[in-house]
Amino acid sequence: MTEGLALSVSNLSVQLTSGDVIVEGIDLRVAAGDILGLVGESGSGKTTTALAMLGYAAPGVEIVAGDVSIAGELLVRDDRLRSSRGSAVAYVPQNPAAALNPSLRIIESIEDVIRAHRRKDLGDAAGTNAFVTLGLPDSRDFGRRFPHQLSGGQQQRVCIAVSLVCEPAVVVLDEPTTGLDVVTQARILKELLRLRDEQNVSMVYVTHDLAVVAQIADRIAVMYAGRIVEEGPSRDVLRHPRHPYTRGLMSSIPDHARPSVLEPMTGISVGVGDRPAGCAFAPRCSQRVDRCDTDVPPLTEVAASYHVRCFEWSQTPSLRPIPLERTRHTAHEPLSPVLQVEHLRAEHRSRGETVVAAGDVSFTVERHACVALVGESGSGKTTIARAIAGLHPLAGGQIMLDGEALPASARHRSIEQRRKVQLVFQDPADALNPRHTVRFAIGRPARILRGLGRTEVDDEVTRLLECVRLPARLAERYPAELSGGERQRVAIARALASQPEVIICDEVTSALDVSVQAAVLSLLADLRADLGVSLLFITHDLGVVATVADTVLVLEDGLVCEEGPTEQILKSPGHPYTQGLLAAAPSLSAAIDAWAAQEAARGPGGDKTRVGRERPLVREDTPT
Repeated sequence: MTEGLALSVSNLSVQLTSGDVIVEGIDLRVAAGDILGLVGESGSGKTTTALAMLGYAAPGVEIVAGDVSIAGELLVRDDRLRSSRGSAVAYVPQNPAAALNPSLRIIESIEDVIRAHRRKDLGDAAGTNAFVTLGLPDSRDFGRRFPHQLSGGQQQRVCIAVSLVCEPAVVVLDEPTTGLDVVTQARILKELLRLRDEQNVSMVYVTHDLAVVAQIADRIAVMYAGRIVEEGPSRDVLRHPRHPYTRGLMSSIPDHARPSVLEPMTGISVGVGDRPAGCAFAPRCSQRVDRCDTDVPPLTEVAASYHVRCFEWSQTPSLRPIPLERTRHTAHEPLSPVLQVEHLRAEHRSRGETVVAAGDVSFTVERHACVALVGESGSGKTTIARAIAGLHPLAGGQIMLDGEALPASARHRSIEQRRKVQLVFQDPADALNPRHTVRFAIGRPARILRGLGRTEVDDEVTRLLECVRLPARLAERYPAELSGGERQRVAIARALASQPEVIICDEVTSALDVSVQAAVLSLLADLRADLGVSLLFITHDLGVVATVADTVLVLEDGLVCEEGPTEQILKSPGHPYTQGLLAAAPSLSAAIDAWAAQEAARGPGGDKTRVGRERPLVREDTPT
């Protein structure tokens, strides 16, 4: 390890031009070759902090205080700043498809950065070498592809290659694996670890997923309402969290390796402009005392290189997960099949070419039950969901609802049939009409499919917003005025408005914070128990599968390669493809067990530093 700091952030404060504070008093240090995990829910200020590390503030936002130093050099916010971005500090965005210029071939994207920084010393092969470094093909044909011709994982690797080509000291990665399947995610994490070890690159990894950050981060900083509330070595923060918010996040994370009952945090994360005078977490905290309402707790050092912002941190209880009993989450016994898919075949056709997305897929969803479809991107999960919802034509087979054949197209289905089957899309930004308010979006299915009157619709909108943990005041907002997580919750509320018998959930929790995800999963479980709603749950998150599903179907290239009870599939997978998915899936309990095993192997008095360097927690047998 090279001595010295690669990144130093001192007293950073960012606010809206209106004066409302977004982040305040941020102090961070990242050693050369270290990875810092910056963790928090939507609205915590982590992305604003990450962008400020590059000296950037979005329109309507300004950096009002603080210094950022890269490798000992102060980042000056003037005309010289542009030359520092990409050369001293680089940024990897969350959405690579939107970040890459669609009119540039991918090799041109890298060459464009090299020219911008006048790095002629890198040579003509710099772009190709950058691809090889990230495990991408070095062929001329690959370099001449446009972004839309790549998979999501390839697009993300190209973004990382672009960020690394000018050899920056620090790379800031903003949710780089959100939305990717577990195998692609594991590959990218392994590449990041290799780059860290081989090139001594320092990284700030922004995420809401503690299970992912446990795989790669040396240190973790947890943010809430614009402040750091806990910061320390990863193994200490995740094994013994001192702040009640960190503990709440961890108790909300589903884990396929050790399924346990989720404990969603109460209340809603406070937004900019709504933060209380004292501790921002106080309204949601069970350890709250009187001074929490009036005073902001200082960031206190409670152990070596470990800081917590809480007056009552010593009272934070230890994590004691309650094992999840593998029983149906319902008070009723299954009555009969509500949805039957028989020999379904779906195809994609373009320019005379036919691609089979799903071939001869059959399964049954019983009343009150949850069936999960699992697989990598491109395995056919979403196409199956759209076909069942009547949004994709069938090339073969049939779909039965309550024993009656459903017309293949949604437009040919009756109002009652459409009411009974609802689909929640993966991307709420595309699913919600930008010209309609939240009230209209949720109220419309209640009005059209259930025949409710205006007053009843308004009451239903308020109830459903409360169900998905959104304040009633958001009813008058438009989708563009909401965060990604808020939009997804609105989409879920809209699906619930018709009181369906079957809800098809297409990666509905992939963009949600873990605490909101836990609340949504608990809500869906309650709907199954109280209303008899059945779920078809499409996801790449095996932790979510372990929590909600009774039965699992594993899809590979449009075919079911394995199916069975959830417990059996997760504990004893029989197919090599399923085994690969489980090997790639991140697990918080597995990371914690690995740290404990490393310490036990060293024995009493052994060196406890740099545990992640000694033995990467990303499994070596992860598919590449």
